[in-house]
Amino acid sequence: MEKLYLHVFSLLLIICLFPHLKSQDDDFVRQPPRGVIFTHHTGSDEDPQQVHISLVGKDHMKISWVTESKHVKSLVEYGKASGIYDGKATGEHTSYKYFSYNSGKIHHVTIGPLEPATTYFYRCGGSGPEFSFKTAPQKLPLEFAVAGDLGQTEWTKSTLQHIGGMDYDVLLLPGDLSYANSLQPLWDSFGRIVEPYASKRPWMVTEGNHEIENFPPGVMAYNARWQMPYQESGSTSNLYYSFEVVGTHVIMLGSYAEFDAESDQYKWLQADLAKIDRKVTPWVVVLLHAPWYNTNTAHKGEGESMRQAMEELLYKARVDVVFAGHVHAYERFTRVYNNEADPCGPVYMTVGDGGNREGLALMFEDPASPLSLYREPSFGHGRLRIVNETHAFWGWHRNNDSNSVVKDQLWLESLSSSKACLHPGNQKVGSSSVNDEL
Repeated sequence: MEKLYLHVFSLLLIICLFPHLKSQDDDFVRQPPRGVIFTHHTGSDEDPQQVHISLVGKDHMKISWVTESKHVKSLVEYGKASGIYDGKATGEHTSYKYFSYNSGKIHHVTIGPLEPATTYFYRCGGSGPEFSFKTAPQKLPLEFAVAGDLGQTEWTKSTLQHIGGMDYDVLLLPGDLSYANSLQPLWDSFGRIVEPYASKRPWMVTEGNHEIENFPPGVMAYNARWQMPYQESGSTSNLYYSFEVVGTHVIMLGSYAEFDAESDQYKWLQADLAKIDRKVTPWVVVLLHAPWYNTNTAHKGEGESMRQAMEELLYKARVDVVFAGHVHAYERFTRVYNNEADPCGPVYMTVGDGGNREGLALMFEDPASPLSLYREPSFGHGRLRIVNETHAFWGWHRNNDSNSVVKDQLWLESLSSSKACLHPGNQKVGSSSVNDEL
């Protein structure tokens, strides 16, 4: 009873001191940040830990994990039945040192070819526990879970439970994974926290500012632990790449890599967009960390220089959706180009609300921009369901402790199905119908 009294008293005190934590449209109270979770490895030095998987090409999967022992082989055995492994693949390993910290042995093994919509069982290093994953379907529909700025707090745990509570095919994460901030053991802890989810479905990620080591500046830990399929898309950097899965071309951009017109990233993006066949992949989705459009007072304008450099490329390619993180809140814009509503521009969304330790970005500009259609400083995640070649359904799920509540949703129409937007001579059309699909 005393604990309940203290909890209620604390909640009332929060509302009195911080009235902006209370929603204007319902009775939901936005609670403050929750504690950081630090996990420990409980197995042997040979046992795999921090297991996560990522897509490689159209029918392969990369299995990544860490062992304390340096003698474990970079080997994955796999098959369609539990305990029966008729497939085997070997890969590579790496490790790194950061001041007094020495990483474990980091393994990366690519397996395949794999069949679509199939459950595979696998074992890492020749021993230890069995894991399983399911491959994406061969045809639409396809479902993405989308969550940025995860971190490793009690809110992270809540978000992951909500994500794992409903099936999905691929998770997209627009930066800020572990919030290690150079504290290397936090990378290990994060890997253990996400393993129950990231070992079952592919996680495709890009870097955020909290991936960067302070001194010397770099992303050594991120590049060693979270290797994405950048070489398969012609990129020379793990910080930006693309991949295709079931009618969808996904581009991961690097907010903290060079992006001006003379940069490698810019030239790669030009070439990558030029290769897209919208008849084969009618949907194009982009992820980056620092948002190009943002009406929150947090991180205001930090993505502006990248927007000015690259926005036209995305607009001319008729990109459908752009997801960003960085700002610890949810916000959805209408279709936009060059700070104006435009039915041929992407829908921009900020989903930096996964559960970070810094808390929510509570303050939005007032009055709201007419371009911003929904905004809320709450923890949560999103779901993008590509239903068919022309339509997709988006829903944003707010964390309500033990359950998640859908608070924003809309149908999207692919720009590849818009005759007006795909007309060769049409660089820009009127904005009168910009909100029709929304």
